[in-house]
Formats: sequence, C-alpha cells, structure tokens
Amino acid sequence: MADKTQSPFWRFSLALYSQPGVPPACLALQDKHGVDVNVMLYGLWLATQGRMLSSGDMERIDAAVGPWRSEVVVPLRGVRRVLKEPADAFATPETAALRDRIKAVELEAERLQQEALFRLKQPAEWGEREPGLTTAAQANLEAYAQALGALFDPQAQSALLAGLEALAAAGKLTDKIT
Repeated sequence: MADKTQSPFWRFSLALYSQPGVPPACLALQDKHGVDVNVMLYGLWLATQGRMLSSGDMERIDAAVGPWRSEVVVPLRGVRRVLKEPADAFATPETAALRDRIKAVELEAERLQQEALFRLKQPAEWGEREPGLTTAAQANLEAYAQALGALFDPQAQSALLAGLEALAAAGKLTDKIT
C-alpha cells in the first residue's frame, strides 16, 4: 500500500532510482553537469503525466528549489562525502555511524525538495501535452540540458530512458494525476 504522506513523484523517483544503470547515470550527470537529480527526476515524472517541458519550464522548476538545494542539500552531501573517507584519526565506527545519520538526513532533505516540487503546480499546468512517454521524457531531458547550458552524456540519458521504459513495461507507472 502506498504511503499517503509521500507524493506520487517521490514513489516514482524511488522506483526509477532502483532500476539498473539509473543511479550511476544520475550521479554522472550531477557530477559532470551540475544536474539537480531531483529536478531531472521531476521532468521525467512529468513525462509520465504526459507533459513535455520547455527549457524555460525547467529553468523555473530549477529556480524554485535552487535555494534549498544550495543551502541544505549540497552542504549535507558535502559532509557525507567527506565522511566517506575521513582522515585516519577519524576512521572509526563512530564516524561511519555519523555518516549514516548524515546520509539519512540528506535523503530526507531530498524528499522534502521533491515534495516541494510536487506542490509547485498540477502536472497539466506544465508544458505541453505529449502522450508518448519516451518522446516526452527525452524532450524533458533535453530541455533541462538546455536550461543548464549542457550537453548530457547519451549513455546516461539512455540509462534513464531504459529505466523509465522498464517501469512502464512492468506497469509501475500507475500514479496518474488528473
């Protein structure tokens, strides 16, 4: 049973992120192009809702969560990454436990960001209608890349689209917002 305190967007993100090849694709785009994975996933989720976005839409979406990302998510990520390989004097079980707690807080900050994105507008208020999932998803990835002034790695895009198509084929894209 779905948790009613979590949006369909969050449930979608967890499902997509569990697909083979998706986590490394997301991290590669984040590290190479400064992609906000939550914003990218939101564009992909909107594709599942039949919405095709423009680069202007993606800029507005990105701007809506930019302060949260820069002031909360990115600092937490930085601390977690430092604790992954701490200085020798701090390479202890206690430091590993602290890293696990920071990781849980970072994940909660990401979920809160996604819930904020979900509340921005109804899906039908974004972009244009495009019933083709792959067409909309590809267009939304390209719109985000354009908004960032980047050219996304085709392999990473393919991994994301393959994960999305696998969810669709398995009938796991059932949270439609009307």
